Amino acid sequence: MLRWALIFFIVAVIAAVFGFGGIAAGAASIAKILFFIFVVLFLISLLSGLLRR
Repeated sequence: MLRWALIFFIVAVIAAVFGFGGIAAGAASIAKILFFIFVVLFLISLLSGLLRR
């Protein structure tokens, strides 16, 4: 999931360089959402791993 966030971030940067503001904003928001989902899933897996021990 972090890989997808990075891909959308790169798409947003490339779109911003070429002047596609709407596409850049959309890709950046998708990347931000995917990053936060990744962080939440990471914390859940970290806590579940600690509770199993």
